[in-house]
Amino acid sequence: MLNKNIETFIGCGAEYDAASLVISGAPFDSTTSYRPGARFAPAAIRHESYGLETYSPYQRRDITEFSVFDSGDMELQFGAPSAALSDIEGRTAEILSDGKIPFLVGGEHLVTLGAVAAAVKKYPSLHIIQFDAHADLRDDYLGARLSHACVMRRCCDLTGDSRIHQFCIRSGDKSEFAFAERHTDMHPFGFDKLFETAAALREKNTPVYLTVDLDCLDPSSFPGTGTPEAGGVSFNELLEAILEVCGANIVGADINELSPMLDQSGASTALACKIMRETLIAILKNK
Repeated sequence: MLNKNIETFIGCGAEYDAASLVISGAPFDSTTSYRPGARFAPAAIRHESYGLETYSPYQRRDITEFSVFDSGDMELQFGAPSAALSDIEGRTAEILSDGKIPFLVGGEHLVTLGAVAAAVKKYPSLHIIQFDAHADLRDDYLGARLSHACVMRRCCDLTGDSRIHQFCIRSGDKSEFAFAERHTDMHPFGFDKLFETAAALREKNTPVYLTVDLDCLDPSSFPGTGTPEAGGVSFNELLEAILEVCGANIVGADINELSPMLDQSGASTALACKIMRETLIAILKNK
C-alpha cells in the first residue's frame, strides 16, 4: 500500500484504502528540449494549492466531498528515461489494480507514456484525449525515441491508430502533421469537434485517458512552461473542455509541463492548481 505524502494537494487527505483517485507526482524533465524546470512542478503545485479554496464555484462541488489520496512524488532516476517510465508504469499499475483512478502530475510530457503503458494493459480499448500546443509525434528527437517531443508517437505505438484525439495543436514539424493525418485524430488550434468526440466516447463507455499539457494555454496567461507557443487557448476555454471530456469514462489523467521557476509571479503555478482542482472534481463527480 502506498504511503500518504506529508504535504498533500489541498483537500486530498483521504487514506489510500478509502480513496477512489490517487495523485502521484512525476518530477522528471531530463528530455526537455528547450527550458528545463518541470521537475519542480509537483511540489510547487502542492504548496501553492493552499492558496486555493477546496470549493469550485464552477461546478458547485467541493473536493472534500470526494476521497482523494496524495501519494507524493516518485523518486525517478534523473537522466534515465527508460527507468523513470518503468517506475511510473509500476506505480500506475498498482493504483489501477486496486480499482482506483491514477492522476499523474508532471514533470515533462514524456511521463505520460509510463501511465499510458499501464492503462492500456488494463484497458486494451483505451483512447487518449490530448490537450497540447505541440503534436509530440516525432519518431525521434536528436536520435532519442524517448523524448517529450515523441511521447504521443510512443503512445500511438501502444494504442494503435485513431485512438489519440489531439486538440489545440499549433506546433510541430511537417512530418508530424503528415503522421497525424494517417494515424491520429487531430484538431489543431483549439477545441473544434471536441464535444462530438467526447459524446461518441461517452456513448460507448470507452475508457479514456486525459493528458493536459498546460502549454495548450496561451503564454500570455501561462508563461511558466518550457516551450511556450503563441496562439493558445484561455483558462475558461480549457476549463470548459475539461468539464466536457470528464463526462466520459476517465480511467486515468495527468497534467504536465509547468515550469514554476519560469514565472516568478507565481501566476502559472496558481493556474495549474486551479486546473488540477477542477479536473479532479470533474472526474470524480461523474463516477
